Amino acid sequence: MQIETLLTHLARPSGEHADSVNPPLVRTSTVIFRDLSAFKKSYSNPIFEELRYGRSGTTTTFELQKAMAAIENTESCIATGCGLSAIVAVLSSHAGPGRHLLISEGVYGPTKTFCEKELTSLGTNITYFGTNDNVKDLIKPETSLIYIEVPSSITMEMFDIEMVCREANKRQIPVACDSTWGTPIFFKPHSLGIDISIHAATKYINGHSDTMLGLITGSYEKIDPVRNWCDRYGSHVAPDSCWLALRGLRTLAVRMRQHQKSTLAVATWLSERPEIKNIFYPPLSTGNNYSLWRKQFSGCAGPFTVELHSCEELEFENFINGLTLFGLGTSWGGFESLVMPAIPHHLRAEKIMPNERRLVRFHIGLEDSEELCSDIAVALKNLNRTNN
Repeated sequence: MQIETLLTHLARPSGEHADSVNPPLVRTSTVIFRDLSAFKKSYSNPIFEELRYGRSGTTTTFELQKAMAAIENTESCIATGCGLSAIVAVLSSHAGPGRHLLISEGVYGPTKTFCEKELTSLGTNITYFGTNDNVKDLIKPETSLIYIEVPSSITMEMFDIEMVCREANKRQIPVACDSTWGTPIFFKPHSLGIDISIHAATKYINGHSDTMLGLITGSYEKIDPVRNWCDRYGSHVAPDSCWLALRGLRTLAVRMRQHQKSTLAVATWLSERPEIKNIFYPPLSTGNNYSLWRKQFSGCAGPFTVELHSCEELEFENFINGLTLFGLGTSWGGFESLVMPAIPHHLRAEKIMPNERRLVRFHIGLEDSEELCSDIAVALKNLNRTNN
């Protein structure tokens, strides 16, 4: 089946009992068993895939996990409370005193903060690698995980996933990837060799900016350490979030096609504006970055970053505040367009930033792309640029 058909028909069996199109939302803390045999049976299957207790998930959770595993073409999926909790679970389950993690440069800010503030304090050694580094030269005997985010956050650099996986497989080291940007529509991580894939389903999979959710996919063998960690540390998700994500999953393919079309139109228009010094977006990049995007992805999503020519703080503030169709917010992946200063988390409270290399991240939603360009054009007048 094509993915559009799968998204429509997967994760609906429990709805048959209620004669409904969608599976019902099932909430519970306590699960009642019909007899002792049924109680014992619930402990014979993996945690988070069988009714045991509310923390283990309900049929609503299981419907989403089965659907996600199917469209990712793998065996299993674990749902967590948000994207960061999924990242933390994967990293923590492979960390520990004397262990070594290889992390790609440019990862999501909170991911890096967690590595440097939490994992290192517990004795885990962290090494970052860039797009030009040879991963095999950085692998150590104690390396327990290689973690990639592709494309990288903010500057959207591409890593050669197959090369990284090839070197990792030679040494039986699992590779995890934050696959959120590509979504299951445009990116197939497991077919490229990724062992553990992470999605911040808060974003495109849910698609409506009204819940928090993380999803981890992989074979039973590869995500077993993550499953055990989630169980022991009480990492779980509310069935309400899973139900909302199931709703979003139905329209994911059609939404992503529109996000791609509109984003390419807006980003291409911006790349020709005199106020813009650089644009960071894989389809508009050159050289190896573009080649890797074409090789590893079948499409492109809504977030991208631009670098403005030098401007004063007041000009920058007036530009951001001058946008009327873009909300000023830190997330992306919903139906609405967003904008934010693309600066590290620990600097976001600073009142004054350097005039040079001001970065702005846009997320292009489902609005009309010409109207979005017109809105940006009006806001750009606040920069008072006359460069041609």
